[in-house]
Amino acid sequence: MNELEKNRHDRQVSNWLLLGVVMIMVQVVLGGITRLTESGLSITEWNPITGALPPLNESSWQIEFEKYKGTDQFKYIHQQFSLSDFKFIFFWEWFHRLWARMMGMVFLIGFVYFLITRRFKKNAVIPMAILFLLGALQGAIGWIMVKSGLVPEKYFVGHIELTTHLMAALGLLCYTLWFALSLRIDNQQKTYNSFAKNGLISILVVLLIQLMYGGFMAGMKAAVVAPTWPDINGAVLPLQATELSPFLKNIFFNPLMVQFIHRSVAYLLLALSLYWWIKSASVGNELFQKLRNLFFLLILLQVALGIVTVINSTYANRLVWLGVSHQFVAMLLLANVTTLLFVVRKSGSLKLA
Repeated sequence: MNELEKNRHDRQVSNWLLLGVVMIMVQVVLGGITRLTESGLSITEWNPITGALPPLNESSWQIEFEKYKGTDQFKYIHQQFSLSDFKFIFFWEWFHRLWARMMGMVFLIGFVYFLITRRFKKNAVIPMAILFLLGALQGAIGWIMVKSGLVPEKYFVGHIELTTHLMAALGLLCYTLWFALSLRIDNQQKTYNSFAKNGLISILVVLLIQLMYGGFMAGMKAAVVAPTWPDINGAVLPLQATELSPFLKNIFFNPLMVQFIHRSVAYLLLALSLYWWIKSASVGNELFQKLRNLFFLLILLQVALGIVTVINSTYANRLVWLGVSHQFVAMLLLANVTTLLFVVRKSGSLKLA
């Protein structure tokens, strides 16, 4: 096999993986809509095969509705729901699960095809196996998350479980993207600079903390408790943000403290990003500079969306679409930082002026 054919095979595999990245992003967006429309507990069972089809007649719909009526979410939050209301929330949870099945099929069919046609490099088989394991783990975490809300005195899924589900999905996204980039970007397209690399690592760490607290915000409906900006209900840090005992409990279970941390980390991330963007202006090749400028635009857009989302959080319809947009831009930002980390390497670094 000549070099040209190898490159063509690598590009085909990377295109398939990038399709997977897009599907993961869509899945996370569907998860966000499912959460914000309070649809996640509408399907009370996990049936991998038969669950692919929605109820097909009125009697089947009534059976599913009766199951939902057994949840505390229905008893205490949605007791006024009609069958039509139930069908709406059922759709989002069903579609979220259906998309996960479709995503699994796309990965499986592609893997079998490329394996049979020998388009995989020998060293790609183990990473592919890890990819499937991560996908299976994500599905298991998703069901554990749903079960966390199907217990007495729980009206929604647990915010810790929700965030674990989100972070696992984002980990799968980054892993798949990195794999695709390894087949698409050669050494000539990479930039070598220690400052740029170290700065990106710092930004990634802060971004991951921010994403985790974004999951907490969604899971706890924390935006609604303080729909103001730049203050938090008239204060920098309201007294109620520290009312839980012991104090550390506030960091994970107090909605006001969670919002304070989410905002504070956002400001830190913006400051780090601005500093890195300015200092890396003369670094690297054209690809790096395009990614660098896109990164800063995404940061600014994400901060603006965060502010607008908090201010509008008491309006249910606005919150759904603003919250999902905020989540989507966060994924674009993470994908951008992941690509920058792949493109920028430490060895052979150049000193910044």
